[in-house]
Amino acid sequence: MELNSTLPNWDLLPIFGNNIPKVEDFRGKPLLILFFNLGCPSCKGRALPFANSIVVEKGDKINIIGIHSNFEGSEYTIEDFETVKKEFYVRFPLYKDHNNLNTFRTYQAGGTPHWILLNKEGKIEYSIFGSDPNNALLRLDLKINEVIDNSY
Repeated sequence: MELNSTLPNWDLLPIFGNNIPKVEDFRGKPLLILFFNLGCPSCKGRALPFANSIVVEKGDKINIIGIHSNFEGSEYTIEDFETVKKEFYVRFPLYKDHNNLNTFRTYQAGGTPHWILLNKEGKIEYSIFGSDPNNALLRLDLKINEVIDNSY
């Protein structure tokens, strides 16, 4: 996906029975999308905690959603998601990618965790793969702050 382009709508399934929003529903406030997988150690060890820290520190200024992308073949149950939600204190909505990773592929994610940051107009500001705190997460945090500062 090219910077400053608009994301096409996603193809998601609910995990916890919640309604599926549209990309447009988040306009007016920046949006951080996290592609993750329950079998990914970096997702659980660094990405989910980082996303939670963004909710706690900046949740009034940015929306965050998680999209579970299952490309490893394992099927996860609602109980698996509930366990992760409790264990990692997930404070943002989670959805599942539908129909053989439609959204993951359409958004050109590089694996998990992969992050896409949209500005308040719904345009792509940043897309990055990884969860290294001294590389991907540091750069992502700087970009989040920049996008938030430009929103007000």
